[in-house]
Amino acid sequence: MSRKKELGIQDYERVKITFSPKTPKLKKTKDKTKINVRYALISPFAYVHIYWDPKIYELVYEVEEPHLNDTEIKYKNQIISAMRDMINFDTVIQKNTEVLLDYIDKRFKLLATELGLNISYETYKKIFYYLVRDFIGFNEIDPLLKDYYVEDIECNGGNTPLYIVHRIYRNIKTNVILKDLNKLTNFVEKLAQRCGKYISYSSPILDGSLPDGSRVNATYTKDITSRGPTFTIRKFTKNPWTPIQLISFGTLSPEMIAYLWMLVEHKMNVLITGGTSSGKTTLLNAVIFFIPPEARVVSIEDTRELNLPRENWLPSVVRGATGLEKIGEVNLFTLLKSSFRQNPDYVIVGEVRGKETYVLFQGMASGHSSLSTMHADSVDTVIKRLETPPIELPPTLLNILDCVCIMSHAIVNKQSTRKLKDIVEIVNVNSNGVAITNTPFTWNPQDNQFYFKKNSKVFEKISRRYGISMEKLELEFRKRVHLIYSMYRKKVFDFNKVQDIINQYYKKPQETLKKFGIE
Repeated sequence: MSRKKELGIQDYERVKITFSPKTPKLKKTKDKTKINVRYALISPFAYVHIYWDPKIYELVYEVEEPHLNDTEIKYKNQIISAMRDMINFDTVIQKNTEVLLDYIDKRFKLLATELGLNISYETYKKIFYYLVRDFIGFNEIDPLLKDYYVEDIECNGGNTPLYIVHRIYRNIKTNVILKDLNKLTNFVEKLAQRCGKYISYSSPILDGSLPDGSRVNATYTKDITSRGPTFTIRKFTKNPWTPIQLISFGTLSPEMIAYLWMLVEHKMNVLITGGTSSGKTTLLNAVIFFIPPEARVVSIEDTRELNLPRENWLPSVVRGATGLEKIGEVNLFTLLKSSFRQNPDYVIVGEVRGKETYVLFQGMASGHSSLSTMHADSVDTVIKRLETPPIELPPTLLNILDCVCIMSHAIVNKQSTRKLKDIVEIVNVNSNGVAITNTPFTWNPQDNQFYFKKNSKVFEKISRRYGISMEKLELEFRKRVHLIYSMYRKKVFDFNKVQDIINQYYKKPQETLKKFGIE
């Protein structure tokens, strides 16, 4: 009678891991105590459970990963220690996921055999997950980075819980705590390495971007941040919110979107302002949808956050100085000067804050339509920032700016939200820096309603510049309001579908309107 051969680790089938499992649809709820959701982050190993904890009276973001017993922890540590000495980090950094998984799998099996570890298939699968997480991914925070709904990941130092900013539930404490300061220090070094940057005791602050475009800020030493190394990661969104989604969130009204569409089409210069995390880049990404399909676009950013669904687009990202010598820097100022030689119809700058602003306004004055963002909470603050060092624009040059959109954080029905608070037109700025403005759109926090008035000074400017009567402009504006509202009612939220409809409208406006039953 023949005996069945016992399977060894070399015979085990490689584990299948899904890094982008299907994202569930989550809805906002006024009563946070009723929240109790669970969904996959890295299938079938990492899940998140978001629920109301009555003990601490707040929401908790609990990452669930495979449990390892003492023997499995010992095996895992042995494998990780041995693998660090033999891993080829050039291979780990390459982008082909299947090649990386095969690479980790082969070395895991080889080392387990050499070390004489008796590992069951269930144990093999769990340890394989942790190897992939730590060598290819970002250790304990890898599941957070994989969560579509997570916007920011915040570590305030060692032995404190990480916090996240969730798209639906906003600020939540997680169960992830980096207790070992040495491990936290090594992780910050890993972030710097993945950003292609350098961090050390002599250069203890990191500003960079990960290969996927996520923005990283980190500190390295206790004399800079008293709890030890820290990091904040602002995640890059591959498919940003569409204008129609922003309407569904109550961020702005269909009239506001239609107005901005008219401005973008007619090459007006728009500046989006607001505080930190008020939604400036989100609105900029939404406005970009309305750039005509044939137009050439050049974008310039500190870290990659813009996503244009178009081919005729030249994206530029600044390059920081590298190494101890601090050489090789390519800044916003340099890229912006270069951009005007690239024959752009539209120039988009992620954020202006220094001497590059002067170049941007000179470009506006020479006929290059420009869109950008700036930290400021009012038009007066914008003007003061533009007139004072380090920017120091002459007041009369500010007249080239057509419109300022002011984004703000707001609490509505006890829920944190973002609102396009005001759209302000710049009518005239005199030599003393005093601005005459017109505000055609505003949000009223008292009743949570958007209001608009008919007289638009920018529409008058478009009328004079392009020889289009005000009646035709207002009629076109109303048509676009109806189209946008119809898209909202029919829940046309998909990134590519929204862009296709806008492009179709540019080419065949009447046919596009008929498809939505608009005469």
